[in-house]
Amino acid sequence: MKFRRFGRLGWQVGDVGYGMWGAVAWSGGDRQEVKAALQQAVELGCNFFDTAFAYAEGASEALLGDLVRANPARRLYTATKLPPKSRRWPSRRGDTLDDSYPPEHIEEYVRRSLKNAGLPRFDLIQFHTWEDAWLADRRWLQKLQQLRSEGLFEGIGISINRWEPWNGVEAVRSGLVDAVQVIYNIFEQSPEDQLLPICAANDVAVIARVPFDEGTLTGTLTKETRFPPDDWRSGYFNPENLGLSVDRAEALRPLVPAGMTMAEMSLRFVLSNPAISTVIAGMRRPSHVKANVASSDAGGLDPQLLAALRAHRWDRVPTPWSQ
Repeated sequence: MKFRRFGRLGWQVGDVGYGMWGAVAWSGGDRQEVKAALQQAVELGCNFFDTAFAYAEGASEALLGDLVRANPARRLYTATKLPPKSRRWPSRRGDTLDDSYPPEHIEEYVRRSLKNAGLPRFDLIQFHTWEDAWLADRRWLQKLQQLRSEGLFEGIGISINRWEPWNGVEAVRSGLVDAVQVIYNIFEQSPEDQLLPICAANDVAVIARVPFDEGTLTGTLTKETRFPPDDWRSGYFNPENLGLSVDRAEALRPLVPAGMTMAEMSLRFVLSNPAISTVIAGMRRPSHVKANVASSDAGGLDPQLLAALRAHRWDRVPTPWSQ
């Protein structure tokens, strides 16, 4: 595992982190296998773990707390996300702070998440949705500063809505947030336009999520792939999106170097960008952990391949099925 500095917070984190959404929120997962994957990640050097209250109503946070207690000699960085009061993902233009994160709601869920995990503190507290318009109402900041003064967490972060990396640029420019979490992968290259440069200029950490485009960039989906009704991907990969996604993944296949999988190429694309502090890959099985940590060891892609992958940028806008 290779390590990078986590913005101005100065943490040294593995450049491949652990995204815990799929651990509990997708169907087909085995809880004991997930626990084995989490422990193997620790043993292979992974030290950044990202969860959220919304991941099975705190069940993922409980898993993270168990992991920390099982590894008292290791420094594991813990990050969680507060759900919006509206329970609406993503936020919409016109949503107010009172709709999403009124101060009393922030405090309630910081404390609930800590209780779920059984931890005295988190390293990073993030808003699970974000609107730059909320910068005008500093009550969210005042409440977080109060809770931080109690030692409940260290850093403040935001998780940017899907395919809206522009809607976080002002938060970074304000100097009020320590980290941003954003979708960034071979298809979703738009964070490079504004967000990543301004994060680098302001020493704000960048957590890259969805490196495999919800599975498309593993190269394993086909137009016949189906997910159970209770699996979030069953709505995301509707016939319209599944067909387009598979076609785009197939267009990438000739670029995959010999001896490399599409998943490895996709992860190493993200790791090629020095503005990324860590990329949180979903890893429900020990085999996923082993493969992804190996991608960290291998490092970025060669410049010629990166240049070829630039042509596969896919600019999208949020739709009802993408939420």
